[in-house]
Amino acid sequence: MQHHIRPDGTPPVNGYSHAVSFAGPTLLISGQVPLDAEGRLVGYDDPAEQTRQVFRNIAAILDDAGAAMGDVLKLTVFLTNMADLAAFRTVRDEFVDVSRPPASSLVQVGGLVHPAFRVEIEAIAALPAR
Repeated sequence: MQHHIRPDGTPPVNGYSHAVSFAGPTLLISGQVPLDAEGRLVGYDDPAEQTRQVFRNIAAILDDAGAAMGDVLKLTVFLTNMADLAAFRTVRDEFVDVSRPPASSLVQVGGLVHPAFRVEIEAIAALPAR
């Protein structure tokens, strides 16, 4: 896996790589929301706790597939309120290697499947050789 954090001629980044290249099996992770293993909403009105739970879910899926957060190639983030961006970035940096972050897209949306959800994150990971 190679991280192309800021190729010549591209704008500055804030916690993501402009591109990541890899070869091998790929894991596509569906959008994860702030529900715990019992299906309960975590962090009702707390964007940091909701984001933390979403990353815990992603980490559990990666672990089940024999991968880890360092294997994530790309994140697609959906926020319902851009005021939550700072909280998202702080929590994201607890889970990703900030020296070689994944490629990333962030979109503000009008709403998610449940009105209390403030964040949803999809991920693409490279599965390690077995």
